[in-house]
Amino acid sequence: MPYGILFVCMGNICRSPTADGVFRQKVAEQGLGQQVRVDSAGTHNYHPGSPPDSRAQAAAAKRGYDLSSLRARQIAAADYTSFDLILVMDQDNLAVLQDDCPSEHQHKLRLLTEFCQVHKASVVPDPYYGGADGFEHVLDLVEDACEGLLVHVRRQL
Repeated sequence: MPYGILFVCMGNICRSPTADGVFRQKVAEQGLGQQVRVDSAGTHNYHPGSPPDSRAQAAAAKRGYDLSSLRARQIAAADYTSFDLILVMDQDNLAVLQDDCPSEHQHKLRLLTEFCQVHKASVVPDPYYGGADGFEHVLDLVEDACEGLLVHVRRQL
């Protein structure tokens, strides 16, 4: 069974699909597509079935990532069992998951920024109510964290 990574933010239209798209591409580039499964979800069911925010898609596309096929969904109880790592964008959403996650799967919950190698950030901030610069900053953090995550995942395989 492939090693599963789930990225989580609040609505699953900005940060977590960005991380999903970036990491999915890095996995493919490394030839690990059969060994690693990547998905994203939101803690809230605000945008079910919606594509990522157009600003997130535009920023990602400028860096060569295609998020257009991704669709928002809310995290499900089965996700706690089926994924090996559940990486959350901020403390608020981590707290939501910690309240919801069965005790035997709590160890899977981590902040994505724990994997940053260059940036010193405690969270990936929500760019939704800001301008284009916020989406670029999210990509900076996500790209950095995904490089560190790739190192971690390779050790697990």
